[in-house]
Amino acid sequence: MQDLKTLATAVQRNCDISDARHARDYSLCVYLLKMREYFRWERGYRLTENLPRDELGNWVVAREQLWEGLEPRDFDCLPLADGCHDPFEAEAVNRRLVPEGLVYSAGYGRFVKPHFFVGRLLRHEHRDGFQIFVATDEYARDLTAPPAMSRGGQIFIRRESLRRMLWEHVEGWRWHKRPENAMARAIAHYDFDGDPERALDLMTESEISAAVLHELGECAAGERLGSAWSEMMLTVARSKVEVQARAVRDLVADCAVTLPALLEQGAEPSLHFFFANLRGMRQELFPGLTRAYEHWVSVGDLGELWRLVEEGQRHWQHVARTLVDMHQDLDDACMDVMLPYVESHRLN
Repeated sequence: MQDLKTLATAVQRNCDISDARHARDYSLCVYLLKMREYFRWERGYRLTENLPRDELGNWVVAREQLWEGLEPRDFDCLPLADGCHDPFEAEAVNRRLVPEGLVYSAGYGRFVKPHFFVGRLLRHEHRDGFQIFVATDEYARDLTAPPAMSRGGQIFIRRESLRRMLWEHVEGWRWHKRPENAMARAIAHYDFDGDPERALDLMTESEISAAVLHELGECAAGERLGSAWSEMMLTVARSKVEVQARAVRDLVADCAVTLPALLEQGAEPSLHFFFANLRGMRQELFPGLTRAYEHWVSVGDLGELWRLVEEGQRHWQHVARTLVDMHQDLDDACMDVMLPYVESHRLN
């Protein structure tokens, strides 16, 4: 594309504006880890390379100074051959970019942080009424790079981000002296000791499929819950209820689509990785799922896991629907009842 550099510059400027407004949302530890990963991407360091400490430190200072001047700015429009497009009109932008072998995404993540990226289109598929875009070689991105996102019937998988996330999981497992856990079982299916680059590529391809399944579940959940869910999320933004609600919707997606598909396919590496990545609020709300997984590992019987997944599908859909009803009935006062409601509806 002749004007790729101009477009990437505009997208990157919007990424910087988003970061200027939201980088402080993270704890110091999470912020520093994200900055290291962001620096690695921007400077093109390989995942296996050690980062130069002084260069990293100077880069962090310079980036924070850049953000100071950008926070009050409006987002830039995106310059394309047919005019300048609103940065959130991803569908219109992609009508121009996809034929050129590029893909763009715009949406909102945790704490209503805008996320943007533009990258090379690796493949474009249609499945179950949804469009699936798999991107690689990202030319612009923000501090947080979600490996997968969905919006308006479109699913975006970011291979670079997913590959980087998987490597961080592998390195973290090694750093903790290689415990015998779900991550160890996932890694055991790949030759990370003999050929780490190939192993990482194979694992990435496998987990792209799992990420698509999760996003298909997210889209299905969105169709069931409708626009009322999005309205509710704006009300509860930047609260513990938002964290809970996102976990509930993730569990709806996983119990309705991701886990049934992985179980039917017998996709053991991805099942192990799913449980290696089941933590935080999702694990807190659904402790029974981990116990069912451990039962499968111990005795080789998937029956209990299947039972919990089926029960979880009904349970989390009901919880999600109840949260929407609470918001519609109580509006801004809904958080006072949502928090204890979700905490009292853990699934053991």
